[in-house]
Amino acid sequence: MGNKRVKFGIGVAIILALVVWEAISGFEQSKTYYVTVKELTSGKVSHQHVRVGGTIAPGSIQRNGETLTFRLSQDKDSIPVTYIGTATLPDDFKGGAKAIVEGSYLADGTFRAESVQAKCASKYRAMPPAPKQATESSKVASYAVPK
Repeated sequence: MGNKRVKFGIGVAIILALVVWEAISGFEQSKTYYVTVKELTSGKVSHQHVRVGGTIAPGSIQRNGETLTFRLSQDKDSIPVTYIGTATLPDDFKGGAKAIVEGSYLADGTFRAESVQAKCASKYRAMPPAPKQATESSKVASYAVPK
C-alpha cells in the first residue's frame, strides 16, 4: 500500500514540475522588452539581434517595391531602418507613431528589420461629446411669442 502512495506522489510531483517549467518558459518567451534608440546608439547594448522602440520620424517613410525605409527616433537620436518584406503594415504605421522593430543593428549604423510593428497608444481618450442638436420642442419654445 505504501509503495503505491510513493509512486503516486512521484507522478504528481513530476506533473507539477512540468507545468511549472512550461509556465516559466512560456513567460520568458513572451517578454516584450526592447531597447530605446538612445540605448542602442550609445553602445550600451549588444548590436546583434535586438528589438528597438521609438517614434517614426514624420516624412521619413519611403517604400520602393518590397523595401521599406524610415527613421526611428527618440529625442535627438535617430537610426535609419530598412525592412524588406511584403507584410502589410498596420494602419497606424505613420510618421509620429510609436513603433517597435526587431532585427540587427549593423556596423554602418543602419538597422536591418526582420519585423515591424506599430505600438498601440497606452491611453485611449473618449470622443468629445457631439454638439447638441436643437430638438423640435426647443425650436417651438424659441419661437414662442413673449407676453
